[in-house]
Amino acid sequence: MPPVAIHRRVARRETTIDGSPLDITQVAAIGRGNRELLLSSDSQLLSRIEAAAALVDHAVEEGWPVYGVTTGFGGMADQAVPCEQAAASQANLLSFLATGAGNPVDRRHVRAAMALRANVLMQGYSGVRLEIIERLVQFVNADATPLVRELGSIGASGDLVPLSTIARAITGQSTFVTVELDGREVDGQTALQTLGLEPIKLRPKEGLAIVNGTSFSAAISANCVAEARKLMALAFAAQAMMLRALKVQDEPFEPFVHQRKPHPGQVWAAEITHRLLNEGRASLNGAAHKERRPEHVQDRYSLRCLPQYMGPIVEGLAKITRVVETEMNSVSDNPLVDASSDRFYQSGNFLGQYLGIAMDELRRHLGLMAKHLDVQIASLVAPEFNNGLPSSLRGNDALPYNMGLKGLQITGNSIMPMLTYFGNPLVEHFPTHAEQFNQNINGLSWGAANFAWKSVELFQHYLTVALVFSVQAIDLRAKATKDHFDGKVLLGSLLSPVYTTVCEAIDVEADPERPLLFDDADHWLEEKLALLSEDIRSGGALTQAVNPILDSFDERNLG
Repeated sequence: MPPVAIHRRVARRETTIDGSPLDITQVAAIGRGNRELLLSSDSQLLSRIEAAAALVDHAVEEGWPVYGVTTGFGGMADQAVPCEQAAASQANLLSFLATGAGNPVDRRHVRAAMALRANVLMQGYSGVRLEIIERLVQFVNADATPLVRELGSIGASGDLVPLSTIARAITGQSTFVTVELDGREVDGQTALQTLGLEPIKLRPKEGLAIVNGTSFSAAISANCVAEARKLMALAFAAQAMMLRALKVQDEPFEPFVHQRKPHPGQVWAAEITHRLLNEGRASLNGAAHKERRPEHVQDRYSLRCLPQYMGPIVEGLAKITRVVETEMNSVSDNPLVDASSDRFYQSGNFLGQYLGIAMDELRRHLGLMAKHLDVQIASLVAPEFNNGLPSSLRGNDALPYNMGLKGLQITGNSIMPMLTYFGNPLVEHFPTHAEQFNQNINGLSWGAANFAWKSVELFQHYLTVALVFSVQAIDLRAKATKDHFDGKVLLGSLLSPVYTTVCEAIDVEADPERPLLFDDADHWLEEKLALLSEDIRSGGALTQAVNPILDSFDERNLG
């Protein structure tokens, strides 16, 4: 591979691209720019790649009828392409697919897609030269990111239009592509020149091998799952602080209960909630604290049934993780090339149905998590249900015009319905039958994944609201029970770092004399929410604070 200028801001860990399975954590790190890709030099692997490419050349020379190589594409596969025009047909493929529309997708998705496509092509069943794979790796390492539009794939023949943008950028087949490089947007030709690269003249099958597959939908899906797991951990932390502020009883989370109904997700949800509520509390109080209220022998459903409610969501996220990891590591172009038997397999691995259904489900789960948090917030602000906390969690009761978190609840209420709306499925909808009725069934994985990313971003914002409510509520409960506003004394060792990190993220110093928010005019909450949102989005201190929850989440053993 020729040397390429690599523009690093920080030292990056290395990920080897050799066709072996990648996991979601690796893909998310690549998307964020935290990994440098190394291309394998394994001789056996390189020989398989070379043999597959040679078989394609042989098929063209001998005039074999091979879809997309010596034929037209899609519904025009009955049209023969002469061997002398086979290479030009590949370049033209990238031209007629230059039809993306809408806003650019997040650059993290583009970087992840290039890495996944390189890794899949590296398996040696797609009939491309090593040089094509090298280009994908070079672009990722140089942080050269093609601008890809959000509209243009139905997940049927793979992500044709979005992947064609990447193909045009890395091969220089057209100047009609924009690349973000060194903090500025440049045309494709300028990007290649800056990287010291020349355009690549495509050989038969190579254009098709780049664009025909689910790698881009899989990249977005992987980023969605990586974020969703983090958000789930934050949701459990916020829930636990709310539960403690509402003086929840511990019995519903005891192992005995869930051994009688041992759904894996329910058992884990009960176990992690029990730990969050009690771990470290013995050292603070001499014994684990158990609230008992004579006026109620049991709590309302949103408190008492949390494990039963969250259990299916936990199992669903575990299943989605496995589906996405299987898909993103699968060879999904067409035809597949088996050089060991001189065969081409014309098939349909490009259909994105697995990802489409998985992302529909992910959006549904995010909406359900928000729904449950929203019920807890409604309980916290209402004196009828919050067991002695001030109305709307206002900090300073001495000022009659203080309204507390009334406006913040309205903001949360504005987000939650959108999350449940996005939870509606897309895959079951039926679009116009594409290109001559050839793509007469489809996976809609691209749309489902992009909707899932919108849901992830909405849920990030919703959690900023929920976290402010949880810290304010625990401070006020501390005042009611300990006569000071240091909410940490009611929290165990797992939740205290979350409490502290929320305060630090919004630049509010914890003070035993004042709750997080005292007078309404003390803080510009809009600014505080933006600070919290940025911390969550960037994987900052809050993510580190909930790592113990994430570490206990093992998708292999859940569902």
